[in-house]
Amino acid sequence: MADKPSQRASKLAPPKAGGPVLLAGGNPQIAKAYGDAPVQAYIAAMPGWKSDVGRRLDALITRTVPGVHKAVKWNSPLYGIEGDGWFLGVHCFSNSIKVAFFRGVALRPVPPGTSRTRETRYLNIREDDPFDEAQVADWVKQASKLPGERM
Repeated sequence: MADKPSQRASKLAPPKAGGPVLLAGGNPQIAKAYGDAPVQAYIAAMPGWKSDVGRRLDALITRTVPGVHKAVKWNSPLYGIEGDGWFLGVHCFSNSIKVAFFRGVALRPVPPGTSRTRETRYLNIREDDPFDEAQVADWVKQASKLPGERM
């Protein structure tokens, strides 16, 4: 049975100073759109420490893959090669940021987080985790050269 509107609204966090609503786990609700602007709106709305990590990830991806294509779909930033699909997605959870490499099993070394789908692998970043930018940049570079996911 579907939630009644009043029940559903109670599960959402209030928006940051008039910004987007935060869904379960603090994931910003951003309308589907293409380009850098919706990705930057998502990053700005990420709660607490996650916004800083989001900015670092976005800068790293943009630096590693010049001309990377960006979008927000399903309340998650996606990164890809125009005309070739998406190679990476980002999503906020209560205690972490999940970076999804859609063809992650082909990366070396393979990112540590497993998935229900055979090819996807994850990197979960928590607030106090060390952030190995060199390793993430290497995964991003490798992922950008693989066939992208059509979504």
